Amino acid sequence: MARIYISIGTNINRELNLRGAVRDLAQLLGPLQLSSVYESEAVGFVGDAFYNMVIGADTELALSEVIALCKHTEDNYGRVRDGIKYCGRSLDLDLLSYDQLICSEPVELPRAEILYNAFVLQPLAEIAPDTLHPVLHQSYQQLWHDYHTPQKLWVIPFQF
Repeated sequence: MARIYISIGTNINRELNLRGAVRDLAQLLGPLQLSSVYESEAVGFVGDAFYNMVIGADTELALSEVIALCKHTEDNYGRVRDGIKYCGRSLDLDLLSYDQLICSEPVELPRAEILYNAFVLQPLAEIAPDTLHPVLHQSYQQLWHDYHTPQKLWVIPFQF
């Protein structure tokens, strides 16, 4: 059984897409651990604010199956893959970690965004405070405590 963490972001039809993604992932993965929902300004482009959160789950799925599940779920919510890195997203699912696996293929794990984006690190630290980053061997809570990059981020009331 592998412990996985997936970040979820959306700035298009935010409430609908976030609720639907969590519902669909729960049906595919089983019980989910949910962070709070955070609203954040768009990073890297001018656009609508995002809703972001992180989910945790235990799964028997292989890494390749989890990656495929994320892509399929994004596609179901109209994800456009046009090569533009910083743009609006109907749904963005990023596998942050798969147990303590460190790899660069088929995806980078642990995902670099953990260390650079408050909208990833803060919700991850919320639901996995004592889990150690596989490379740095520091807890996500400690990494969040030491985080100093200014990014506007706030918890919003959100009902699933």
